[in-house]
Amino acid sequence: MTYRVIALGCQMNISDSERVASVLQGAGYREAEREEDADILGVVACSVRQKAIDRIYSKIHEWNGWKAQRPLLTFVSGCILPEDERKFLRLFDLVFRIDDLPRLPELVRTYGVPVPVPSGVEPQRSVTLQHADDFWAIAPRYQSPHAAYVPIQNGCDKFCTFCAVPYTRGREVSRPAADILGEVTRLVENGYRTITLLGQNVNSYGKGLGDAGSAAGTPAFPTFAELLDEVGDVADTAAHRVWVYFTSPHPSDMSGDVLDAIAAHPSLAKQVHLPLQSGDDRVLIRMNRNYRLEDYRKIVGDIRDRLPTATLFTDLIVGFCGETEEQFAATREAMEEFRYHMAFIAAYSPRPGAAGSRWDDDVPQSEKKRRLHVLSEVLQRTALAHHERQVGATVDVFVEAEDRQPGLLLARTEGRIPVRLAGDAALVGSIVPATVTAARPLSLAAELSAAHTLAAAPAAAG
Repeated sequence: MTYRVIALGCQMNISDSERVASVLQGAGYREAEREEDADILGVVACSVRQKAIDRIYSKIHEWNGWKAQRPLLTFVSGCILPEDERKFLRLFDLVFRIDDLPRLPELVRTYGVPVPVPSGVEPQRSVTLQHADDFWAIAPRYQSPHAAYVPIQNGCDKFCTFCAVPYTRGREVSRPAADILGEVTRLVENGYRTITLLGQNVNSYGKGLGDAGSAAGTPAFPTFAELLDEVGDVADTAAHRVWVYFTSPHPSDMSGDVLDAIAAHPSLAKQVHLPLQSGDDRVLIRMNRNYRLEDYRKIVGDIRDRLPTATLFTDLIVGFCGETEEQFAATREAMEEFRYHMAFIAAYSPRPGAAGSRWDDDVPQSEKKRRLHVLSEVLQRTALAHHERQVGATVDVFVEAEDRQPGLLLARTEGRIPVRLAGDAALVGSIVPATVTAARPLSLAAELSAAHTLAAAPAAAG
């Protein structure tokens, strides 16, 4: 019996899907290389954006069509709003909350699909999760032998009026630091090159939790800056080069000690993703973003003072409820001012449960698309200017995969700028020097530096 799990949405959904795969693998199922070959098909969903929900409906429509030709069980879990969950109950065979993941083998068996336990192996016992720690205790089946996601926090207490996360993932819960450091240590020992610490609001890590769960007088929940410092200590001592990232912080919780920690450790990558969402204070107030443009401006100044080589990424929403042309212009001016290397720009779509869903969605779709296009043009100009200054420079890049075009590789700089370069597939999983030959608005072209030494690709984690 085989399975295939698809993750739709953010990096946290990818991380969740790795634990779903681990539970199915532990129950005796084998992973299928293609959806078409699987007996069990699952999706880890995302209700935060309408586009992700639309992709889920497309998937289940296709999968249910296959049921006419062969037996097939489908399931959905993940980050799901109650309204979407009710709809999914009519389309999927199984709908379960991610907290109930350890019960998945039992649910599958109840549906009538046998759990294929290998000879001599005891069936995996189903349990009900009582705490987030129980979910995090499931060892993930990492999708890559070179790059890994490590969740450190889940949920959000901010209640931004455009966002559904507090209603899909609940309130903030932090993972014990000892568990995080243990996972990071294992990844480093197994040769991983990039590690991304994940959470809906990583820099509120540990807030309000005191010394709960501490051992020998050591707090289980340090501050985020202290956690970064400890992770940096682990990664700095690796026998190979490691880059550690984190996403996403909230500007209201961003502090100088976080930037100091990044500056102090070679392994903490010089890249900051700092969501702005809007450049107009009145819109920020309606969004319940408890910072103002001047606060954000100061943080950006601190980043560029303390981390002068860091790339700066952001998130932006256009067409939020009541956004005027003047308010949109303020966002465009902020983009010009902050000169982002990358921006993830979304047209606002109401999400059931979020406060904004009760307000008039009064910016026409055509106007949202226009505003999105305007900001995209600003991004392409500012990013291209950054990239043109890189031409001729030799930079280290992490080689992620082979390109679809034979002989080319896909890589990223330490600042997570995409790079395409010629090279042998044996370089996948390595960090190598490359000389930038051309700049494009959202990427670089490069060639391997003549001085590079082929590093052996790191071994896969067990």
